[in-house]
Amino acid sequence: MEYNLADLFESVVDVVPDREALVYVDHPGTGEERRLTYAELDAAANRIAHHLTDAGIRPGEHLGLHLYNGVEYLQTVLACLKARIVPVNVNYRYVEEELVYLYRDADLAALVFDAEFTDRVAAALPQTEKLRHLVRVGPTRRPTAAPQGAATQHSDPSEDAPALDCVPFADAEASGSPDRGFGPRSPDDLFIIYTGGTTGMPKGVLWRQEDLFFAGLFGGDPAGEPVKRPEELAERVAAGGAGITFFPAPPLMHGTSTLTAFIALNYGQRVVLHRKYVPEEVLRTLEKEKVSSISLVGDAMLRPLVDALRGPLRGTDLSALFSLSSSGAIMSETVRAQLQELMPNVTLLNNFGSTESGSNGRATDDSGPAKGFRLHVNERTQVVDPATRVPVAPGETGRLAQRGHVPLGYYNDPAKTAETFFERDGVRWVLLGDMATVDESGVVTVLGRGSQCINTGGEKVYPEEVEQALKSHPDVYDALVAGVPDARWGNHVAAVVQLRPEARPLDLETLQTHCRQQLAGYKVPRQLVLTDRIQRSPSGKADYRWARAVAVEADAEEGA
Repeated sequence: MEYNLADLFESVVDVVPDREALVYVDHPGTGEERRLTYAELDAAANRIAHHLTDAGIRPGEHLGLHLYNGVEYLQTVLACLKARIVPVNVNYRYVEEELVYLYRDADLAALVFDAEFTDRVAAALPQTEKLRHLVRVGPTRRPTAAPQGAATQHSDPSEDAPALDCVPFADAEASGSPDRGFGPRSPDDLFIIYTGGTTGMPKGVLWRQEDLFFAGLFGGDPAGEPVKRPEELAERVAAGGAGITFFPAPPLMHGTSTLTAFIALNYGQRVVLHRKYVPEEVLRTLEKEKVSSISLVGDAMLRPLVDALRGPLRGTDLSALFSLSSSGAIMSETVRAQLQELMPNVTLLNNFGSTESGSNGRATDDSGPAKGFRLHVNERTQVVDPATRVPVAPGETGRLAQRGHVPLGYYNDPAKTAETFFERDGVRWVLLGDMATVDESGVVTVLGRGSQCINTGGEKVYPEEVEQALKSHPDVYDALVAGVPDARWGNHVAAVVQLRPEARPLDLETLQTHCRQQLAGYKVPRQLVLTDRIQRSPSGKADYRWARAVAVEADAEEGA
C-alpha cells in the first residue's frame, strides 16, 4: 500500500463499510436527501471509474469537474483517483472564453458537468480538440417560469438543450461495475487544482498525491501526529469511533473544500454537502445533522451567517458544533467578535494556506487590526528574501515560503514554475505571493499579497489591513481596497464599500476619521466608492480586478 489517495480511501472503507460517509441534504430542486455509507460511496465511485476506463480515458489523462457541490462531485473525484485519471476542478462561474482557456490549458480529455452549464460547454467544446468524452449530471431540460406557488414547469429538452454527444451521469453509473478491480497505483499519481488567484489567468497546481496527503490533508490527522505508514490510517479509523461531521460549505471547485471533505474521509467520519451556499439552510443543517465542524471562506460567507443568527434563525441549536474555520480569506476581528457572541462555545479558527502550499498555520489570539494578521506557522514555513531565497532577519519584510511536501509546479507553465518553486540545500521550496515579517519568537505577520500592494507616495499599503479597519465600522457590510493611478502620489488608496441595508449615509470624511484610529495616515483611503454589492468569487475570495476597475471608473467620472 502507498500514500495514494485512492488506496487510503479504500483502506478506510474496508474497516468501516457500514458507517455513514456522505450526506447531501438539499438535492437540486427537490429538497431530497441522499445518504451513502462508505461501502456505497466506494461502489458508486467504482462504477464511474469503470465507465471512464471503458470509454477509453487512460491513466494520466485529465478529467474536468464542471459541477456544483453534490454527491456526483466527490464520487467523480474518487473515481478518477481509483482509475489513475487526473481530476481537474473547473470554476463554474467561468464564461466561454475562460472555459476554453482552462479546458485547453489543462488538456482535458473528459468532462463531467452539470446540465445547467450545457450552453457554456457546447460553446467552448469546438475550440477544445482534446476533449472527447462528456458526462452530464442532472436533467437536460431547464425549468421555466411558473406562477407563484405553482409547481416548477419544464420545457421539452429538445427545445432548449444544445445537442451534445454526452452520456447522462445515471447511465454512466449504471454501465460501470461496482467492484474495484483496478491496477496498482502510485504515490506519484497526480492531482491538479486550478487556482484563479487575483491576477492573470488560472494556473493548474500540480501535486503528487503523497505530497498533497501530507501538506493539504495533514498526513491523516490535522489535530495530532501524521501517520508514519499508509496502513496506519485505517488502523486509527478502526480503533476510533464515528460521531464527527464535517461541513465544507464553500464550492468543492475550490481546493479548500475538496480537501476538507478528504480530511473527513481519512478520519472515517461524515461529510455533509449543500449544492449552494444559503446561510439559513446552512444553519438548519448544522442543527439537524449535528455538525461538528464547518469550514467557510472569510467575511463574505460569515456576515450573512451572523445576520441569519440574529434574525430569522435566532435560537438555532448549535450545541454539536465545536469548530468554525475560515480558510482562503481572512475572518475579520469584527465578524469574529460577532460570531463568538452568538456561538460562545465554538472555537473560531482563522486558517492560513494556499493551493500551492496546503496549510501554513493559524492566526494567533491577538491577531487583528491593532497588530495585524499574525500567524503561528508550522515548522516548514519561513519568511524569505524573494531575491536570495534565504530567511530574513526578524522585523524585515519578505515573502512566505514553504518547504518539503510542495507541488511539482504549475501545469503547462515552466516559466511560472521556475519563478515560484526553488531548491535550497537539497530541499524543494515554494515561494508564495504573501508578503510578511517575522518576530523574534517566530510569529509571522502577514502583510498581504505582493501583487496587490499599493505604492502611494513611496509607502506600501496592503489592502487586507485597510479592509479590516473599514469592516470594523458598524455601517460597513463588506469592503475591498485597490490602488488607483494618481498624478501626485503615483497611486492613491481607494475603498469600494458595501453598506449594511439599515446603514446611515456614509461619506469619505467619516470613514477616514474611523480608519485613522487604526491606521497610519498614508494607509487611510482617499477615495470612497459605494456599491450595492461587493463582487467576490463563489467561495468569498476577493475580486481585486473588479474593485480596481470600479474605483478607476468612479475616479474618472469625478474628475470629468
